[in-house]
This record gives sequence, structure tokens and C-alpha cells, in this order.
Amino acid sequence: MTRIAQAVLAAIILTPGIAQAMGPSVTASDQSVANGIVSAAEISADSNGWLVVHRTGADMKPGPVVAHAPIRAGATTDVAAILTEEVAPGEMLMLMVHGEDGGMQAGIFEYTLGAKEDGPVRVDGALVMTVITAQ
Repeated sequence: MTRIAQAVLAAIILTPGIAQAMGPSVTASDQSVANGIVSAAEISADSNGWLVVHRTGADMKPGPVVAHAPIRAGATTDVAAILTEEVAPGEMLMLMVHGEDGGMQAGIFEYTLGAKEDGPVRVDGALVMTVITAQ
């Protein structure tokens, strides 16, 4: 590797915004749920897991699960989760990254609110999530 390539690689790794983007994250924006689907524009995960959509409110605490979809390790764009309950315009939804850990079967979503199986991914104690408003 040339010195220039090494310098560019070091700059990318040490740039705060880029380094953070390489860890687990979920990006989404307010959207219509009239079609029964909630989408994340991009998800980054360290391992296979789940995009889980929770109801939430002003307290920003995750509530009941209203949708989920499998995700793979790495970055994935346009991840869609089918709603299992009706969501009205104006409701807040928390899109969260969950792992595929501790359950009885791989590939089967086994999480229930507060359980350890297929539970939320945390970075430095913080949930990997974003909140949107249904339109």
C-alpha cells in the first residue's frame, strides 16, 4: 500500500462522522404507512438481526412491537417491515436494531417487550434506533 493510500485510509478511519457510520445505525424519515409498511432508508448492523418497529410516545420509550423484518450484517438499504397492527397518521414509531441472540431458533423473531431473546442492540448503553412520525 502506498503512503498516499495509507494516509487516505487513516483519514477515513479517524474522521468522527465516518467512523460512527461504520457502527450499528438505523436511518429513516417520517413516512406514510397507508400501504401497511414502515421502511428504513438504511440499516447498519454488526451481525444478522432484525429491524423492529415499536410504538412510542413523547417519553421515547419503546412500546409494543407493530412490525419487524430481518436484516443482515453490514449495510442494507430500503428495509421494509409489514405492519401487524393499524398505525394512524401522527403516531410515533421507533425503528430499532435488534440482534438474533438468545432465542430458540435462528431466523425466527422471538422478542417480546422486555425479553432477552432477539433483544435490542445497544452501543455504549444507548439503543440503536430512530423515531419517525407516521404520515
